[in-house]
Amino acid sequence: PARNTWEVRIGGESSFVGFLLLNLVALNQPHSGNMMGLDMADRMCYEQAKAMGLSPNYRAFISSHKQDLVHVVYPGFRDSLPVTNLRGDVMFRNWQSIFIGNGGPVNPRIPIYSFDGRDVLADPFWPKKSIWHGSTSRGLRVVDKHCETWQADDFSVMGQSSSLTSGLLLGQQTRSCSTEFIVLCIETYKNS
Repeated sequence: PARNTWEVRIGGESSFVGFLLLNLVALNQPHSGNMMGLDMADRMCYEQAKAMGLSPNYRAFISSHKQDLVHVVYPGFRDSLPVTNLRGDVMFRNWQSIFIGNGGPVNPRIPIYSFDGRDVLADPFWPKKSIWHGSTSRGLRVVDKHCETWQADDFSVMGQSSSLTSGLLLGQQTRSCSTEFIVLCIETYKNS
């Protein structure tokens, strides 16, 4: 592990507890493809993190017309810090490892928590266990699959998503933007 962290092993799983990690957290409610745009999706991540006493360094885990998901995390933190859930369970070795083209396999035994601490894969408040992402498996924007820049919830408009039950964070399912899915947020940097 990086300096200033300590590793905890429980039942063969690694958890990092400490300062140097990036949290992947879900918004406290599902959303259709109309999030009122990328800036509002980012703002929801910022506000919910801040409300829970976390650093407000979170942005939405989505690509759009002006952003590729792979570039959301600041460059100095993309390959040096593990990506964890809110409780420190390691999901990915680092940010870059999500985007090597294999869909970002996730361990189904590691929960994804919302900012208010609910496991989105187990909680019935999120009936559909899929996330919006608008990306290719390498984290690049899919030009016509981001719900019209995350501002449309029409049945006929499509967005790129992934069913978490498939075991992939960046699976490639195209779904109607009228569907309410999980929206993830990623911590983009650490204050020194």
